[in-house]
Amino acid sequence: MKKLIVFSVFLVFAGYASAQKYSSKTGKVTFEASVPLFDDIYAQDDNNLVVMNADNGEIASVSVVKNFHFKTKLMEEHFNESYAETAKYPKTTFKGKIVNFDKTKLTASPQKYTVQGTLNFHGVDKAVSSAATLYAKDGKIYMQGGFVARPADYKVTIPKMVTKKIAENVNIDYNYVLIKQ
Repeated sequence: MKKLIVFSVFLVFAGYASAQKYSSKTGKVTFEASVPLFDDIYAQDDNNLVVMNADNGEIASVSVVKNFHFKTKLMEEHFNESYAETAKYPKTTFKGKIVNFDKTKLTASPQKYTVQGTLNFHGVDKAVSSAATLYAKDGKIYMQGGFVARPADYKVTIPKMVTKKIAENVNIDYNYVLIKQ
């Protein structure tokens, strides 16, 4: 399993070898699928791998799905076994581009960008668009943003007895501190 993940990461990032590359192994990705009056459904992965080609704005990331941690072990267990099916789909990937990105125009003042690409989760590829804020400081690029995903779009089956407890739209946020490689 570990070899499969390492090989997948290598393939995703292989195209970035000769470019001016920034990366992080400690990217933070969260998702929230709570509905009022029920338990908060919130998980966080602090080990998201991300690589950005600063020459053209291409970006790719990989998360090991089991790295998403919930406030309760039972919720995490249900997520991994019943919804994300991590034994079958151990990772989620994103590959895309920061629209109109120009590293020379990055300053210490946050600037808004759109990130477009393909998110693969639960074995399904889906085009996503994200609003993001980027800025540069102390030789690092800081990037944060978010988007909304629907479990149904990724063929995640939610049992009828809990459909009212889980939001139809899941808010996904990311926060990266990218260091030049």
